[in-house]
Amino acid sequence: MCRDFRAWDRTSPVSFRIALSSLLIPAVNQPPVAEILEVSPAGEQMRVDAYLALRFPEISRSRLQAAIRRQQVKIDGVIAKPSTRLSAGQRLDVVLPEPEPACSRPEEIPLDILFEDDWLVAINKPPGMVVHPAKGHWSGTLTAALVHHFSQLSQAGGANRPGIVHRLDRDTSGVILIAKHDLAHVKLTEQFEARTVKKQYLAIVTPAPDRDRDLIDKPIGVHPYQREKMAIREHHPTSKPATTQYEVVCRYRGLALVKAFPKTGRTHQIRLHLAHIGCPILADKLYGGRSRFLLGELTGKADDTTELLARQALHAERIEFAHPGTGEPMAISAPIPRDLELTIEMLARYRPAGGKH
Repeated sequence: MCRDFRAWDRTSPVSFRIALSSLLIPAVNQPPVAEILEVSPAGEQMRVDAYLALRFPEISRSRLQAAIRRQQVKIDGVIAKPSTRLSAGQRLDVVLPEPEPACSRPEEIPLDILFEDDWLVAINKPPGMVVHPAKGHWSGTLTAALVHHFSQLSQAGGANRPGIVHRLDRDTSGVILIAKHDLAHVKLTEQFEARTVKKQYLAIVTPAPDRDRDLIDKPIGVHPYQREKMAIREHHPTSKPATTQYEVVCRYRGLALVKAFPKTGRTHQIRLHLAHIGCPILADKLYGGRSRFLLGELTGKADDTTELLARQALHAERIEFAHPGTGEPMAISAPIPRDLELTIEMLARYRPAGGKH
């Protein structure tokens, strides 16, 4: 039976610690390094990304995967893919990318902690917070807050992503897991890759879906001409399988409250899949064409500009996984934020159109 954690828990054992000082060492500027390897018998049938992580333990897995994405890894002269399986005796030509920049600078930003022990932390991320530094978002990030609040964090994801195992979009709220050390990071990452982690999201969509529940199985790749977007793309080199199950919780006139259960973890997956079936998430500018939702749109009063939503109506409500240290099943939930809660209340008042399903 799953335990539902809403409070801190400090009972799990400490197995592995990394000093914060090791996270704060800036990367040294140096040119890319070329390596030529012969796959050893131990690498037989290993994925190329896993084998490189084994051969270069001092280099973060994210840097190695970046080298593969940039076509800087070849197997017997052929460009490699991360999932390619190796055979003993094959030749690997590897050009390692330049080191990542130094990790986030600590910032005293409040955090809503849902659970904490010596292995991991679960945070209720507010909307509007970027998870890690990126172009145009160098401060106010979740990682900056994490470095300030915690004396140990995993760096397996890279120097500028301390503790980050998975991510949420900037304007998506809800529960996100943080690894306190590399062993926890590896154990959690294995569960995400094996798709044994169960994620539940809450969303408001418009219009309402025709079906009460359905499975969306469409591959996702990069958008052909809009860099910030993803797209449904069949048989494209950048596409990866993506599956999302959804069910309608409550219908309103012209809108619906739905729960979404992504089976994979592609960028913008839920937003894109719901938009693909003609039911984009409310106030999702990127996939729905609008970034705000006003009370006047429900009351019919054009002069009422009270803002109910200023971001996409998407919330990571619950996550289930096995504790990386004990293997115990865990379920962590994040309360519905006030903006979504108020919007749902107003929909029930001004747009009632049926009961729960």
